[in-house]
Amino acid sequence: MPRSAQIRLDVKSEVPAYRQVADQLRALAVEGLIVPGDSLPPVRRLALDLGVHFNTIAEAYRLLAQEGFLEITRGHGARVADRAVPRRASPEVAENFRQRMRELVAGVRARGLSGRQIAGELKTMAEGLEKP
Repeated sequence: MPRSAQIRLDVKSEVPAYRQVADQLRALAVEGLIVPGDSLPPVRRLALDLGVHFNTIAEAYRLLAQEGFLEITRGHGARVADRAVPRRASPEVAENFRQRMRELVAGVRARGLSGRQIAGELKTMAEGLEKP
């Protein structure tokens, strides 16, 4: 995994650590910072680096494998999978996205981020999605 692709845990977050790891790795894959074929750190090493139990990382890797983001093979570890992106999302996926965005925005607003800061981050992310 490239050095620029760092995983960080927020110990104050209500989001479980395994979910934080999975969410960050998923984002790195979607953004192209880790690409199909890249090896991820072994479970125990990443757990030590992050200061969590190895089962936390194993759970994150299992979740991403179920979603098709990782291939896990015994003796070879975890690699980023060559995942086909669906052409069109279902209405349920779009609604789930809207709900998660509402919750995320509410959470960061409650922690003091301004509407302008949130909008700026969203705009930057949207512009990144439009790049080939």
